[in-house]
Amino acid sequence: MVDDAELLAAWRGGDAKAGRELFSRYFQPISRFFINKVGAGHEDLIQETFEACVRGRDRLREDGSFRAYLFSIAFNVLKAHLRRKRANDQIDALGSASIHDLMPSPSSIVGLAEQEQLLLDALRRLPMDTQVALEMRYWEEMSSTEIGVALALPPATIRSRLHRGRGQLEQMIAQLPASTQTRQSTLAELEGWLGRVRRSMQLSG
Repeated sequence: MVDDAELLAAWRGGDAKAGRELFSRYFQPISRFFINKVGAGHEDLIQETFEACVRGRDRLREDGSFRAYLFSIAFNVLKAHLRRKRANDQIDALGSASIHDLMPSPSSIVGLAEQEQLLLDALRRLPMDTQVALEMRYWEEMSSTEIGVALALPPATIRSRLHRGRGQLEQMIAQLPASTQTRQSTLAELEGWLGRVRRSMQLSG
């Protein structure tokens, strides 16, 4: 499979097919990024992300990660969307607020197992920066360096946040309303349920 750097170079050189291949490769990851955070309307934010990528494709360094660059755009698109939605509120530290606090409507994903729904609810109640970092690690298998580029933070800070965030996620799962069996199952097989949630969050391209 042609790697991202080669596709990006070809796209910059005028190969539209290479650009379409990059977008096809990252449609599902960017969809997953938005779907548990904004619910209805996530399609518009996905499109906005890729449009911004087209405009800024030449700003990415030759040795940079295209995936990290694309997720940094998605994160900025998300923050701009939340600021528009909460224009009458004072949101000084947006990353430290949770998606649940900013947009309290529940996830619109249907057909989930109880453990998957519990896990998504718990993620939405973490500080947004922490939620995003955990999802990038467990759903997209991004490195601390890549996540750092996406969130504009040093890799060491990301590693610390991931370690702390895993504990916060487990605490949140233990606190949310759920049957004892559902809660125990989710905590006992957390990484397995994270993987199942990832597979459940697929959109048609």
